[in-house]
Amino acid sequence: MRQNVDFAGRQVSVKESKLVSGNQSPAHAFYPRPGPAKAMTTSTADQQPTAEESSAASNLGPPMIEADRLSKFYGIFAATREVSFKVHLGEVVAFLGPNGAGKSTTMKILTGYLSPSQGVAKIAGYDMNTQRLEGSKKLGYLPETGPLYPEMTPYSLLDFFAEARGMNKKTKINQIAKAVELCALGSVIYKPINKLSKGYRQRVGMAQALIHEPEVLILDEPTSGLDPNQIRGVRETITRFGQKKTILLSTHILQEVEAMADRVVMINEGRKVYDGLLKDMDPEGLGLDHVFANLTGHCPHTGVKLKESELDPELAATANRALQKNATSDADASGDQGTEPPASS
Repeated sequence: MRQNVDFAGRQVSVKESKLVSGNQSPAHAFYPRPGPAKAMTTSTADQQPTAEESSAASNLGPPMIEADRLSKFYGIFAATREVSFKVHLGEVVAFLGPNGAGKSTTMKILTGYLSPSQGVAKIAGYDMNTQRLEGSKKLGYLPETGPLYPEMTPYSLLDFFAEARGMNKKTKINQIAKAVELCALGSVIYKPINKLSKGYRQRVGMAQALIHEPEVLILDEPTSGLDPNQIRGVRETITRFGQKKTILLSTHILQEVEAMADRVVMINEGRKVYDGLLKDMDPEGLGLDHVFANLTGHCPHTGVKLKESELDPELAATANRALQKNATSDADASGDQGTEPPASS
């Protein structure tokens, strides 16, 4: 049963519809729905990181995006519940989950657009609840619906955002030129935004997120509405930026995850259900769509929501191992560097 949680942590059950009865049973087992943590059934040896994993953890850059037990409540409904993860310098991390899982809410908290009910969100070490202005200087954010003024042209919009960020005239001209070239906006640069196609409007939104050359990019559905050629261009841009910057992107297109990301953070019903390397997400080679269905409690063949009794708890070990492995890596990486934020200017 799906569970909502009130402020006191009391579970509020919501009755779900039953599966249509029939002779066909699910062909594969499924991950259990997120809930209270259960004891691991794997051995201590299985939980120890390998030499390769330990080396990778030690080579991680500083954490640039930090979600520490983030929760957001609306009455008795928990949009997110104790979501924690870190994204380090040079990582491109895909943020996955079904509609209504809490992805956009989490991203808005990380960027300072929403205040958390509980927990702390940091960008480049700055607490986005108390040091938002400092953190926003390091951040480029593309929300699902871009912040566009339809009566403006792409050039006037970018000029406005550059001026709002305190750039002088010479810097504005240079940065606008870079963003226009990077997002291929030259042919529509003086055309009103309300006359542009959805794909071009998405590119204008991407350009405003990049204009100040941020160290951190948070992108909510960055390829929404783009044609295949435009999607390929965005992929190349994100891959190139990911070598020196930190990127968290959400998408429903699983092929994009394989093309752009090395690591996946996944939430379902407001809770984190997977945090680990992409290559470890599908050890049996069933395909990411199959794994996505498993982790969200759906049948991968029919898309039908499964009941608790139909989920196989043994498959939870794969997700649990990834969660624990990543928590260990984060602890090792932050042990020498510390996580204290810079002093406010």
